[in-house]
Amino acid sequence: MKAVVLAGGRGTRLAPYTHILPKPLMPIGEMPILEVLLRQMKRAGVEDVILTVGHLATLLRSYFGDGNQWNLHITYSYEDIPLGTAGPIALIEDLNDTFLVTNGDVLTTLDMKQLLAFHKQKGAAATIAVHRRQVKIDLGVIQWDGDDCVSGYIEKPTYDYTVSMGIYVFEPRVLAHIAVGQYLDFPDLVLKLIAAGEKVTGYIFDGYWKDLGRPDDYEQANQDFAQMRLEFLPEA
Repeated sequence: MKAVVLAGGRGTRLAPYTHILPKPLMPIGEMPILEVLLRQMKRAGVEDVILTVGHLATLLRSYFGDGNQWNLHITYSYEDIPLGTAGPIALIEDLNDTFLVTNGDVLTTLDMKQLLAFHKQKGAAATIAVHRRQVKIDLGVIQWDGDDCVSGYIEKPTYDYTVSMGIYVFEPRVLAHIAVGQYLDFPDLVLKLIAAGEKVTGYIFDGYWKDLGRPDDYEQANQDFAQMRLEFLPEA
């Protein structure tokens, strides 16, 4: 099975660290976050990994090489210009069967085998791994009626959202909706699939998940990895 890892972003929210390191090489414990993901993918049955790279690509290639040390076959797809989160997938050849797509900076205990089984069971063109998230607003929220009149006032509300984990399963026919060399983000791709009548499902995961986009999340992820290592990498 193949997996595409999106590793070409600049990671601006983690600057200045990402001025000299691509975000997938940011360490979690004694290894880069992307190495954690690669080990998890291998356990799920992935054999071939394509890294879409741009920013500081030579460092990623120097560390991960051909993937032999993880019993994986790793190749690289280069973005000459930024193509968004979904656009780089169109540059990859031979995605002829169900394939995984992940961001290169996700720390999670998600069982990718279960995600793949869910996708197959649902017969979807695309499946998004999703996570429930609560956002607390520490202010009084004013509601309006459209004529400068206050229609409601909610003190420090908590809102529930279901958010993308940055992990997807796609069927090859999804590629027909991604133009080569054109900028495209995942939200726009999903809307295109729905408009075309394709089935898009969401796999709800309530276990551990953290996106390493912000310094405080990154610091917390390192603490969590130290305490929960065997949950992330049982084989360790």
